[in-house]
Amino acid sequence: GRLLILPAPSGAGKTSLAHALIARAAEAGLRVGFSVSYTTRDPRPGERNGVDYHFVDDARFEAMIAAGEFLEHAGVFGRRYGTGRAATAEALQQSDLLILDIDWQGARQVKAQWPEAIAVFIAPPSVEELERRLRGRGQDNAATIAARMAAAEAELAHAKEFDHCIVNADFQAALAQLAAVALGPHSERAHASS
Repeated sequence: GRLLILPAPSGAGKTSLAHALIARAAEAGLRVGFSVSYTTRDPRPGERNGVDYHFVDDARFEAMIAAGEFLEHAGVFGRRYGTGRAATAEALQQSDLLILDIDWQGARQVKAQWPEAIAVFIAPPSVEELERRLRGRGQDNAATIAARMAAAEAELAHAKEFDHCIVNADFQAALAQLAAVALGPHSERAHASS
């Protein structure tokens, strides 16, 4: 299968785009997988272990690093995130497309090991819109939003490192662009059936 890496700042819409892409790919008859990352952060309301993330403590995360179990791992907002090496290889064997929803640091690590992977940076239309989206989610306090905004500006500086950059100003237009890049010739067939 093809490996699609989707880095973006928090609030840019990458997870929503990834889920919409999965639905569009399924309409085209493609088998699409979504990599479930490991994290040391606590679950948010509604998140399920093994579905949204694999929630582990710092000791387990350290042990996984020592054992070479991660394809990539990074620290983000005081928490750690990583992509399992074996699970990724297995999912690629069973999928036409495997999506990695990871940050730019992890995306850089994966791209170094898997140069044929497609890396698509998802950008917000502006930093003001990004802040509006983060506040609108109602998940974070003011200090967390301020930290996410500071990190977003640093992340946006890395957008040019990737194969493509899609500005998510209009969700359907961004989805069409992402589908064209990720699904190639299957994109039109998927769009026609939706």
